[in-house]
Amino acid sequence: MNDPKKNLLYIGDVYKEYGQKLVLDNVDLSIREGELCTLVGPSGCGKSTLFRLILGEEQPTSGDILVDGRAAGFPDASRGIVYQKYSLYPNLTALDNVLLGKRLALWPWASYARREALRREGMAILERMHVQDHANNYPSALSGGQQQRVAIARALIMRPRILLMDEPFGALDPGAREYLQVFLLDLWQEMKMTILFVTHDLEEAVFLGTRVFILSQHYSDGRGATARRGSKIVFDQALPRALTTDVKRTAEFGELVSHIREDGFNPNHRRHVTEFNLRHQDSFQTLRDEELAK
Repeated sequence: MNDPKKNLLYIGDVYKEYGQKLVLDNVDLSIREGELCTLVGPSGCGKSTLFRLILGEEQPTSGDILVDGRAAGFPDASRGIVYQKYSLYPNLTALDNVLLGKRLALWPWASYARREALRREGMAILERMHVQDHANNYPSALSGGQQQRVAIARALIMRPRILLMDEPFGALDPGAREYLQVFLLDLWQEMKMTILFVTHDLEEAVFLGTRVFILSQHYSDGRGATARRGSKIVFDQALPRALTTDVKRTAEFGELVSHIREDGFNPNHRRHVTEFNLRHQDSFQTLRDEELAK
């Protein structure tokens, strides 16, 4: 059995139902500190639902979600989030957006010296994001890529234990998207962050990740054709480290992307639960007797 104490994020036996609809079906997943994990899956498989559970915005129907060995509970500063849609407040400047969380935590007792120190901290992280020249600009004056870098800065200034990224580059043009992919890899290596990155783009998942998960509803088990089923982790594998974007044009990269697409996205290719591709050393799976039957 996977040891929750070894992992920064531990998800065990998690189910999530909405009325009669089963979305997540006995999901097991663990992430160690310092990993950059990517999560992919077919449309409607529950990726965003899983993110809401990790954040604490919703609670699982049953099962355990632990962050640093403690129950995830409700949202707090241990988990940062960056969304696909630009989520900056339009009436605040870039710097004010970045500082909002810390200012709310200090209000109303912050001294002038503390406020000045906070402003310098905000400017420093904007500089790291290469958007310091836009500190006093409102979001409407920023490009999509610049807005996402400000959103990343706003999450990181709170020093989260794990950064959750929900298709953060999905709305960008291809050039800006690739630029931010390389930027994120540099940032991850420099800051030694732990990241769980959701994307619908398989090339992006394979390029960015040290490890990739597939969450999918396309599988078979012993529960019978009429049984309710939700999504499970059907694939968990370590990935080779990408050094440059040139790797995307290699035959090996293309073959790996095709393999992942076949394993988790093809509704006609349904592995039995006992045959899931769970090759990573931290992979684990807890199944009920009725699921194991063939």
